[in-house]
Amino acid sequence: MTDLSPDVAHHSALDERMVKVARGLRLLSMVSWPASAQKDFLEEAAQGRYTMPVIDYPSYDFGDARRELEAIAKAADHDHPLGHYICDSARSWAIAAELLESLGTRTVMDHSIRLFGRPDELLPGNGPTTREAARHFIDIADELDRELLAPSECVSISATALQLQLQGALDDFFNERVIEVVLDPDLIAKAAAGATRIRLRHGAAFSDYDRHQLIEHEAFVHSLTALNGREQPHLPSMALSSPRVTATQEGLAVFAEQITGTIDIERMKRISLRIEAVAMAMDGADFLQVFHYFRDGGQSDVDSFTSAQRVFRGVPPTGGAAFTKDTVYLRGLISVHTFFRWALRQRKLLLCRRLFAGKMTLGDVQRMEPLFDSGVLVPPRWLPQWIVRANGLAGMLAFSLFANRIRLDTVAKGEDFSDF
Repeated sequence: MTDLSPDVAHHSALDERMVKVARGLRLLSMVSWPASAQKDFLEEAAQGRYTMPVIDYPSYDFGDARRELEAIAKAADHDHPLGHYICDSARSWAIAAELLESLGTRTVMDHSIRLFGRPDELLPGNGPTTREAARHFIDIADELDRELLAPSECVSISATALQLQLQGALDDFFNERVIEVVLDPDLIAKAAAGATRIRLRHGAAFSDYDRHQLIEHEAFVHSLTALNGREQPHLPSMALSSPRVTATQEGLAVFAEQITGTIDIERMKRISLRIEAVAMAMDGADFLQVFHYFRDGGQSDVDSFTSAQRVFRGVPPTGGAAFTKDTVYLRGLISVHTFFRWALRQRKLLLCRRLFAGKMTLGDVQRMEPLFDSGVLVPPRWLPQWIVRANGLAGMLAFSLFANRIRLDTVAKGEDFSDF
């Protein structure tokens, strides 16, 4: 085994410097709209008036931060797995700083594309584009008969009730209070997760699917990877949500919903509508057009506003620009699913567990395999149940590997299922 320890101290010091800078670059909270914008818009909408929101962003100067991040990137050894991780992470944070310095302008979209990509990018394996995949899920959701829904799927859960349910489930998982679930009246999104706190929008209504998705997606991926990242002795930045890890993080979180059976077609439709909306905004649609697109897609005024503001975070609401983060969900899901199947075929399912050791990309976990083997990086302290049960996971992935060899278009042309 290669001894990597001589470089560990050097890169650990660089990582510590990077964390100090990154903590001041709270990208998602800084680009998000104030709760007052939602309140004002919805009050007008209740009277039948739909007024274009006006968002004033503060001016930021992160020149010192960008220079420090560039110095960190230059000092890192890109040929060493630790240096590769630090170099790429530092430059990702530097792009985030540039984005924040240009809030309120169309330049935000250019930086957003550098961080998160575009809706017309090809999916892994030279598949369809992300936008084409989104339209596929939207069409399927629209074709399904809502009468097939079970009664339990139609019952709303209040934010207060959900808070109690989630808190009890998380306390049981940790055997103590590690993650606190709180109600937030100023939250525009329905939910948001950090390492030790999950916020729910006060007054929002949730479904049973929402409850399970919040546990698997927010708590057991976003929160657990942050908590496990805090356990890393040499890379404390693995507890932070660097922009470059977003696709893997969101892909892993949606994959967790899928593998546990907690995702539903309406959830896939919501994700897909956002991707289509990003493409619409880039093509010139303004906030009001995107808002009505979500309404026409079956969302309430509140949810339509929430979805539309995600698309216009940081950019002018007048059209021609978008914040492209929502394009990573489907691309990330396909990438993570492909990675898990590859890991099974290569007999490297341990890499899948190691994805929970902190926030990293799929490439990171492969490059840093020797660091885990040598003990420089520690394994995840907490894991969701679905990945702990390796036999069940392997069984589902093995079936997926085989089923993908069957061409459905050929079956549709000539098969008589009455013979089965």
